[in-house]
Amino acid sequence: MLVDDHPLVRDGLRARLEAVPGFEVAGEASNADEAHAQLAALNPSLILMDVGMKGLNGIDLTSALLARQPGLLVLMLSMYDNPEYVQRAMQAGARGYVLKDAPASEIIAAIEAVAGGGTFLSPAVSKRLFRNQAPRPLLSSRESEILSALARGLASKQIAREMDLSVRTVEAHRQNIKRKLDLAGQAELIKYAVEHAGR
Repeated sequence: MLVDDHPLVRDGLRARLEAVPGFEVAGEASNADEAHAQLAALNPSLILMDVGMKGLNGIDLTSALLARQPGLLVLMLSMYDNPEYVQRAMQAGARGYVLKDAPASEIIAAIEAVAGGGTFLSPAVSKRLFRNQAPRPLLSSRESEILSALARGLASKQIAREMDLSVRTVEAHRQNIKRKLDLAGQAELIKYAVEHAGR
């Protein structure tokens, strides 16, 4: 299914994809409401999702659709190779990120990779991602301060005292940091803090 707010883009994609044996464009949507309705009606196996749409953007829409249908495969299609967008898209549950100006063969390769259970990043995107030394997920300034305190070996009680917060608030921040960074336990959190917050 194609989700993009530009009819011309959808027409071009449909024409290119339907020329590929085994691909069928089940439907199209130009905004979040249409995407929700089409998802229910068509039950597509994969969605090609535009990032920069008017109204609800493609990253937030991906989160919403995956909440409804966790097994859905979403491949982001974007004009932006901004590492922050790529990260946010992947955190939202997208399985791949490909640029709109990529050759059609690359978009097809991305669909095949994602449909086959893998992931795909446009080479131009991964180059930028790694040039930026895998950017950090978006931590708030308070979370970053707490990460630095953990790197210095402080316990929640000490951090709470130092920052004039309740221990409960510090614990909540710790949980948020773990969730954002996808870290399993306290040991992983401390290890990440020591490796990254010291920089």
